[in-house]
Amino acid sequence: MKVIITGATGMVGEGVLLECLENSAVTKVLMVNRKPSVLKHSKLEELIVPDFMKLEQHAEALKGYDACFYCAGISSVGKNEADFTHITYDTTLAFAQTLASLNPNMVFTYVSGSHTDSSEKGKIMWARVKGRTENALQKLSFKAEYNFRPGFMKPFKEQKNVKTIFKIIIPLFPIFFPKSSLTMEQVGQAMINAVRKGYPKSILEIQDIKELAK
Repeated sequence: MKVIITGATGMVGEGVLLECLENSAVTKVLMVNRKPSVLKHSKLEELIVPDFMKLEQHAEALKGYDACFYCAGISSVGKNEADFTHITYDTTLAFAQTLASLNPNMVFTYVSGSHTDSSEKGKIMWARVKGRTENALQKLSFKAEYNFRPGFMKPFKEQKNVKTIFKIIIPLFPIFFPKSSLTMEQVGQAMINAVRKGYPKSILEIQDIKELAK
C-alpha cells in the first residue's frame, strides 16, 4: 500500500505517519509538506508543496498512490470564518480534487472532528465549515472517502509535535473519559484498515474508529 500523508508536522499527522512507518501493510509513504522535515526512514519520501492550492504542478510525483490521509488543518481559535474556510474547505477541496483526478482508485481519509455539523447550519463556525468540507469530499470520484471524527488522542511517546499542555492533560482522558478517547495508534491503524478492508460508514465517530482499528 502506497500512502500520501499531509499534516505530518502536527500531532495527528505525525502520529498517523509513525503508525504507517511501522505497519507492514504500508510499503511507501509520501509526506506532502510546506516545509522540509528532519524525519528519515527507508519507506519515507517528502514532497515540498508551499501552496496546496497549486498541487497540479506536482502531478507526476503524486500518481500511483492507494490512499491519502489528509491530516493537515488549523485551529479555529482567533480565525474569522472566511480565513478558516479558505484553509479548511478551499485548500482541502483543491488538494483532494487534484488527487481524485490523478488516482481515481484512491481511498481518501479526512481528519475532521468530533461534533462536526453535517447540516452546515449550526451556530458553531468551525463545525459548520468542517461539515461543509466533509459533504463536499464525499461527492468526489475516489474509490472511497472517509471522514474521521476523533476525540482526544493520546500520542505516541516518541512524538515531537505535541503541545506542552496536551502532554499534561491527554494521559488523563483515557482514565476519566474512556469513551471520548483514542490513541494515535488506533487512529493510524483505522486509516490503514479503511484502505485494506473498507467500512460501511463514510463518517466515523470515535467508536467507529476503535472498531475499524481492531
